[in-house]
Amino acid sequence: MKIICIARNYTAHIEELSTMRRGSGGVDSPPSEGWRPEADGVVFFMKPDTALLRNNDPFFVPDFSAEVDYECELVVRINRVGRSIAPKFAHRYYDEVGLGIDFTARDLQREAVAGGLPWEMCKSFDRSAALSPEFIKLADLGGDVQNLHFEMRLNGEMRQSGHTAEMIHTVDEIIAHVSRFVTLKMGDLIYTGTPVGVGRVDPSDHLVASLEGRTLLDFQIR
Repeated sequence: MKIICIARNYTAHIEELSTMRRGSGGVDSPPSEGWRPEADGVVFFMKPDTALLRNNDPFFVPDFSAEVDYECELVVRINRVGRSIAPKFAHRYYDEVGLGIDFTARDLQREAVAGGLPWEMCKSFDRSAALSPEFIKLADLGGDVQNLHFEMRLNGEMRQSGHTAEMIHTVDEIIAHVSRFVTLKMGDLIYTGTPVGVGRVDPSDHLVASLEGRTLLDFQIR
């Protein structure tokens, strides 16, 4: 089972990251400013299966980071094996969706980017990929993966509100692109990118996320 994460798939989030890094004096992360997402294609990275945080278990802020951010994302679960999948056939490779949180050690990410180093330490650490216990059949949500609303609240305050129609790259385009390089297998998870509104979590925070009004994530930060 692979955890495949899509970087920079919402325009407002790309602008948000650039603003955050300019404000902190940091270096913008690849793809750099001036990158054209529509022309330059899907950017993805992976997390190991040890990154999974299941069953709404608490997330423990790691002691190696002073700035861990949440990134709420729609998650697509692959239901068959495929490689080099044509976009027109990509819809056959999933039929249910859930929600996830891509936890990111933002301070370590800035250091890695500044040094031209890989991102594994800031993105792939243990329990950095929260996954909803429940997945919902796409048919029960209207059947259109590009017409779904999801939102995330921290301590009761709305922090992220996204709609899959706003994705730069659609789910089918993502599957087609990724499968050119990596064979997709049953059970693989695709975290499809986060909308604007990312921010820091601290011990005692309470995170809740819903998809089309259905609460799927509800857990404590410790």
